[in-house]
Amino acid sequence: MQTQLDISKLLEAGKIANELELERALIADRKLRVLAKEDSKYKTVRKKLRDLISAYEDKNWSSSSRIPDKKIQNSDLAEVIAEKERQFIQNRKELIRKKLKSLNLTQQNLGEILGHKSKSYMSELMNGVSPFSLKDLIIINRLLKIDLTHLIPTFLPQADRMKIKFSLQKLDNPKLKLSEEDIELV
Repeated sequence: MQTQLDISKLLEAGKIANELELERALIADRKLRVLAKEDSKYKTVRKKLRDLISAYEDKNWSSSSRIPDKKIQNSDLAEVIAEKERQFIQNRKELIRKKLKSLNLTQQNLGEILGHKSKSYMSELMNGVSPFSLKDLIIINRLLKIDLTHLIPTFLPQADRMKIKFSLQKLDNPKLKLSEEDIELV
């Protein structure tokens, strides 16, 4: 399950496929703006990402056509999901930094432990520009004693939530129940 944008995969695909990818790309663009001040290589990546954003918006949100309510609702939901993901990544970053500081370690020290030689790549991971691998998150969990629920997003995309809800209704097994809270965005 993808819970954040992998910019390299998006650039490789050469297009933004849906509203959630658009919202994730907009958030990544803001993060890249900050990273580009530290490392000029991000300027090129940001330019390519901005081109994909423009192309998607030109194709899907042209002012010459009436935009259906369903499309606006999908866009609003995508914005909510992407913002929750952004907040999760920000909280995770702050928690990792706090733990590192308490151990007198730097982000670069953590990168070396994880086997990431590049300082800029570690910055990408921490800022959610690139996703941590599951192995990275397990090491962080064990090394820094951070609960996995603070490292791995547990919210489900709308499509998955609806499939689960439908399957549970179909099974009609009273022993197998999820509350509305379990199926919500977070």
